[in-house]
Amino acid sequence: MKTHESHAAATYSPQTFKSFGGALYSFLETEFPQLSGGKMRQLLVAEIEKMVADFFPSTNHLAAGQTKWTTVHKNAKGSYGKRIQDTELTSVVLDLVQSRDATDRAKGKRLRDMKKEAVARLCEQAYEQEGCLTNAEMAILLKISATTVGKYIAEWELDKKTVLPRRGTIHDMGPTLTHKKIIIHKLFIEQKSVQQVSRETHHSVPAIQRYISTFRQVLLCRQRQMNTEETAFAIDRTKRLVKEYEKIIEHYSGKSYVLEELLKYKPKVESNPEKWANEYGSKK
Repeated sequence: MKTHESHAAATYSPQTFKSFGGALYSFLETEFPQLSGGKMRQLLVAEIEKMVADFFPSTNHLAAGQTKWTTVHKNAKGSYGKRIQDTELTSVVLDLVQSRDATDRAKGKRLRDMKKEAVARLCEQAYEQEGCLTNAEMAILLKISATTVGKYIAEWELDKKTVLPRRGTIHDMGPTLTHKKIIIHKLFIEQKSVQQVSRETHHSVPAIQRYISTFRQVLLCRQRQMNTEETAFAIDRTKRLVKEYEKIIEHYSGKSYVLEELLKYKPKVESNPEKWANEYGSKK
């Protein structure tokens, strides 16, 4: 029996290497002998095969108007000065053109409105597939300027009272005043819970709590008639960030909201915080 097994192994085992994985293993063994040990090479082969499957999926079932795109993974950790080469990426499939687009145009729908809807659609589709797009990426995909993308996003978010999941909001990068304004409104004006706002705006619970803390601190400093520089120093935040919150406060002052009441209000936190921390804590 052992002889039969040995003969079978000798006959058929080589066939298992007649694949992309086998060729890659041989390449690593020949060209990178410093990667000593079969287990190390096997691990590398498995990871590279997984990346190939993720970034080069079969296109047999791509619908007309769809395209593959590589973007930053929504759980990638962003930081100042971090290079894209050091950032986790993922592959997504996006609907650049929908079947109803021609019909909408035939009925006289404005191209501007269709592009605004496309921006929102791309943001949401990428996020559903574990990715998060930047304004620059959408500008390339839709053949418009990044500034125009930003305008469309701002209009969409203010109109829908929601935050589109894009890299500027998911990773809290850049001067994205609109999403801060929406979050503060949902918390202090609509009086929704921290967890509900987290779900609706694609932000983690800790991020929402940071917004609450900073908003209250800036509001308190404003009541004490401190200027932007004094406030930034007192709460250890940048002047740019303080100015963003000051604009939000000015908005509510102009709407006749009683700022003292906003300062007293404490946003609700739902029970079982451990569950929410685990579910939403990895977003940012």
